[in-house]
Amino acid sequence: MNRLRELSSQVMDVYQSLSQEFSAYQSSQSLNCVEKCGACCNNPDIEVSPLEMLPLALHLFDTGRAEQAFDELDSYSGFACKQYQRLSLDGKEGYCGIYEYRPGICRMFGAAGYKTKSGEATLSVCKPIKQAVPEKYAAALIAIQPAWGQSNYSDPMSISNSKPPMIAEGRQKLAQLDYELGDKLIPINDALRYILEKILTLSFYSQNINDGVAA
Repeated sequence: MNRLRELSSQVMDVYQSLSQEFSAYQSSQSLNCVEKCGACCNNPDIEVSPLEMLPLALHLFDTGRAEQAFDELDSYSGFACKQYQRLSLDGKEGYCGIYEYRPGICRMFGAAGYKTKSGEATLSVCKPIKQAVPEKYAAALIAIQPAWGQSNYSDPMSISNSKPPMIAEGRQKLAQLDYELGDKLIPINDALRYILEKILTLSFYSQNINDGVAA
């Protein structure tokens, strides 16, 4: 369990870095998430690694809620992230119920860079943001063109500000902490269930060993 706690601390350090990096870009381009928007949260197929859910799972364990959370996930059949708190019946409005412990993809998504199948870097912006500020989205697309390596771009600071951080690089920063838990991506509710099961199993066997029940 001590290893998982140390790993969780490392994950939170990366989270802080990712939040600052992606928020800085999104703010500089005025491509921030729409207030109360739950478009991405209202989707159980968003994929994360079990490693990304480790800080939340340990928090639930430390507050005595791990078994209940595991049981609820085991029987959950909803059409959203289990941690999403709805503010409207259709789920389009809401908020994250675990904001402090939200996984890496939630910190990076909204407006970020990614590479196409042909290997070209481009900008990914979610539909609600595109619809809310279409002119800002268009400007950001134009702004990244020189930022992807044209040598005649004279202002390094402007290049830094206009080039979006890459989701793949953010995922890699997390995965390299522990490839066993961080490399495989699965639906978000399944990822939390997986890591909760691992923690509860470790706790069970640890207690048995301490009690002299198991060798």
